[in-house]
Amino acid sequence: MKYRLPSEIPLEEYPKPEEFIEEAKKLVEDAEKDGIILRVMGGLGIYLHLEEEEHKKLWKKLGRLGGKFFTDIDLASYSKYREKMIQFLTRKGYGFDPRLLYRYGKKRQIFFGTKIPMVEVFFDKLEMCHTISFKGRLEAEKITLPLAELLLEKLQIVKINEKDIKDIIVLLRSHEIGETDKETVNLKIFERAGLNKDWGFYYTVTTNFGKIKSLLDKYSVLSDEDRGVVSERIDKILNYLEKLPKTSGWKFRAKIGTKKKWYNDVEDWTYLKAEE
Repeated sequence: MKYRLPSEIPLEEYPKPEEFIEEAKKLVEDAEKDGIILRVMGGLGIYLHLEEEEHKKLWKKLGRLGGKFFTDIDLASYSKYREKMIQFLTRKGYGFDPRLLYRYGKKRQIFFGTKIPMVEVFFDKLEMCHTISFKGRLEAEKITLPLAELLLEKLQIVKINEKDIKDIIVLLRSHEIGETDKETVNLKIFERAGLNKDWGFYYTVTTNFGKIKSLLDKYSVLSDEDRGVVSERIDKILNYLEKLPKTSGWKFRAKIGTKKKWYNDVEDWTYLKAEE
């Protein structure tokens, strides 16, 4: 069976943002009834944390994807649910290509739907330019990944794009920085993620923060207060990272710097490639 990718669906047929939101919540809730832990990741996960109407309006004004607010539903789970996940999402009306499952299935499962075009489930960790572990962290929230992981998920991207920059701006504008998970970006998670041990991850995160600060004036929809709050919260995280005691391995790698590649290559799969 040939499934349609989000990019192949005309805008007039494309599911509304509310449909993605409703489906994501329902998948998490129904999975829990089946004894499966699922948490929403990505931009959709960030949006689900927006409680104040002004922050939802800012999200819409920034227009992260034009008419297509979301492309898919990204979910995090533990590998012990891998087999049950296939059964669960199949019962929920999603299909899969066995070739994709064979190639990627240990780390992530890719599903295709009729109403929602795609659902991806990442197990135990996100392995992209850098690695973010979910171990023991999915229980910290009921619906989504914790805010610190949602932020790191975006910051780990070496070639960060405008969509991800806008996601980060909204997340930082709408949430305090502290040392708890409760509607707060938990600073302790940056150390847990290894930024005091892995110079490459540290460099990517701090470089992306610098890019975001330099781009704040570009977005006319941001008020002076928006820019000030986001900039201040970035500085708070950067100050925390700078003061973290670094390992000898971190210091040694820092001397080499960008002369040596500091990140992992990310395989850019498409369903069309799987059809070849």
